[in-house]
Amino acid sequence: MNKVIDPSLKSWIEVNQDSDFPIQNIPFGIFKTPGGDSRAATRIGDKVIDLYSLALHGFLDGLGFHPDLFKCETLNAVIASGKTACRALRTRIAGIFEQSNPLLRDHPEIHGEILFLAETIQMLMPVKVGDYTDFYSSIEHATNVGIMFRDPANALLPNWKHMPVGYHGRSSSIVVSGAEIHRPKGQTKPDNAELPEFGPSRQVDFELEVAFITGRQPDLGTSVTTAEAEDHIFGLVLFNDLSARDIQKWEYVPLGPFLAKNFGSVISPWIITLDALEPFRVSGPKQEPAVLPYLQFDGDHNFDVQLDVLIQPENQREQLVCHSNYKYMYWNLAQQLAHQTVNGCNINIGDMYGSGTISGTTSDSFGSMLEIAWKGTKPVKFPDGTERKFIHDNDTIIMRGYCKNENLRIGFGEVVTKILPATIHQSRIINQ
Repeated sequence: MNKVIDPSLKSWIEVNQDSDFPIQNIPFGIFKTPGGDSRAATRIGDKVIDLYSLALHGFLDGLGFHPDLFKCETLNAVIASGKTACRALRTRIAGIFEQSNPLLRDHPEIHGEILFLAETIQMLMPVKVGDYTDFYSSIEHATNVGIMFRDPANALLPNWKHMPVGYHGRSSSIVVSGAEIHRPKGQTKPDNAELPEFGPSRQVDFELEVAFITGRQPDLGTSVTTAEAEDHIFGLVLFNDLSARDIQKWEYVPLGPFLAKNFGSVISPWIITLDALEPFRVSGPKQEPAVLPYLQFDGDHNFDVQLDVLIQPENQREQLVCHSNYKYMYWNLAQQLAHQTVNGCNINIGDMYGSGTISGTTSDSFGSMLEIAWKGTKPVKFPDGTERKFIHDNDTIIMRGYCKNENLRIGFGEVVTKILPATIHQSRIINQ
């Protein structure tokens, strides 16, 4: 049923050994052609494959996809074709580019219409995100935050081990990798101040997350079970859910994050399908106490995705500040979607669901600067002599993710975000 992930498959497109995009991956994205059109695409090695041109030349005939479906601004309509159709599409693409298949390989005169070097094209938002939920599903992250801001002896709130806690975020400010985000402004209240003050945040932070994108549209009143959940999930992306910790600290009681979280969140441009991740399933942490029946599940719904975060100061080399893993998630994606819909909440194609910050058990695996620098008490030192408690103006945040075993590597690419100065006091670079 999933022939594409056969590790013995080779492509006639050259693929480096450490590439995130072997022929077994076949992700989906949207790119802008040199002529300015937006098209659906996939990728093998460093080549972006124009699915519209591939279809026009007849290589996708018989699959039920009209070529015009791929001449699109988002993948929503392609995803709406259903998992069976998209699985057949991935299988056909892998067959076309398999090493021994001459049908396209031996016609270099049309390669220029179909294949583009990744470094020469612009990737766009892959989907139109209608709704966005951000979960809080890493027990290590929740514990760290509880220790820092609440009671170390009771770091987790009473409900945390009984449900995947989440909140409804702002979908309009989700943008694609390469975005430049201005430092947000808002109210903050220093610990020794009587009244709040207004100005640029001094505690801009990244949050290392993985997000899933839904591919089915059950009606209002329908609940999706944990057994059905993955049938409703099209694929995963890397997700940098930027946060302003000082704004958040002042505003989040009683209703949770607001301006601290909606000034910009950034995703990687390629959606990696669950089929491509199948070889990397692992069991998650043991859940104690036992969860309620609607959150119980069979099988492995965690994935061994290695995650790196690097910070690159302006005109400096990037420096690794975090190495974590998606497998640490206490609440898995099937439980998250089951909880989202248990009350009858309807979901739409293209909706996005963030994992929440992904932290491991060691300080070098913490998924935010809040934890890495431990509320500013343990600054990270950089080779140029500077330190980071949080993100400085003109810093670039780079997140990378990949799965790897002895036979296969499947990657997500990267999500890159540069933090620009606030739109007021432009000449002032805030250095914590």
